[in-house]
Amino acid sequence: MLIRPAANEDANSVWAIMEPIIRAGETYTLPRDMDKESALAYWLSAAHEVFVVEEGSATVGTYFLQANHQGGGAHVANCGYMTAVSGTGRGVARAMCTHSLDRARERGFRAMQFNFVISTNDRAVRLWQSFGFEIVGRLPGAFQHPTQGYVDAYVLYCNLW
Repeated sequence: MLIRPAANEDANSVWAIMEPIIRAGETYTLPRDMDKESALAYWLSAAHEVFVVEEGSATVGTYFLQANHQGGGAHVANCGYMTAVSGTGRGVARAMCTHSLDRARERGFRAMQFNFVISTNDRAVRLWQSFGFEIVGRLPGAFQHPTQGYVDAYVLYCNLW
């Protein structure tokens, strides 16, 4: 797998990853009917450092890295990750997390925080915990899952130093 910075020509492959995840509505708080233009404007925002994961000629994942907050909270990183349906269970998310933690350290971040991890996303929660993330907060019923109703969301945190 090759992880590289996203370029303008990656927009269609990033959308191909994003669309089924957005439409499913199970892991992100983005509107399920979000259009391509709005989704790409969000993901490829100038505030995000965006990467894509390639396996052969296929783009199988994308993530962004940003400061979680400005000012006094700017030393804490935040990321969003999406794996292509074809990449699920093949180590793509693990590779993105490894890369993002290394990149966050390179940029001088002292910690990383995930603000809203859906509790029913067991694979992601287990993966993040395997990297040393701890659940530091629980938001009861904060997410309306399309099939499971109101479920909890977690705040996860990991020191990088």
